[in-house]
Amino acid sequence: MSLQTDIKEAIKQALVARDQVKLTTLRGLSAAFTNELVAKKRKPDEELSDEDVLAVISRAVKQRKDSIEQFEKGRRQDLADAEKVELAILEGYLPEQMSREEVEAFVAKKKLDLGITDPTQKNQFMGLIMKDLKGKADGTVVREMVDLTFK
Repeated sequence: MSLQTDIKEAIKQALVARDQVKLTTLRGLSAAFTNELVAKKRKPDEELSDEDVLAVISRAVKQRKDSIEQFEKGRRQDLADAEKVELAILEGYLPEQMSREEVEAFVAKKKLDLGITDPTQKNQFMGLIMKDLKGKADGTVVREMVDLTFK
């Protein structure tokens, strides 16, 4: 069963359980799937590949993290808490992310393997790392680790 189908089933379960937050979050995700299909010039009733579904979920997670940061800066903890609940629901559908230490070790090993020492190659190196770690690690953490290795 595909990830998109799993989420549709979870919507039904949230509806039966009267879990309003989960229901709203997953319905928003379902709408994002439809938008992604339309953007790819496909019919809205088709199904996305699991890779595309994960990309949509990752974007939604990033949006929630950005919102939490902004709400906390604006001293709106009530709104930040609501976003954190949605974030937890969305992260449940993503594969487990690499820890900061694992990313640091991966970046250091990759840099050593490729023999990159020139700081002008940093962006090219970042592209290679992101390609290898796509969906496995948070891009912000990867950027921090790459920046650290080039200092």
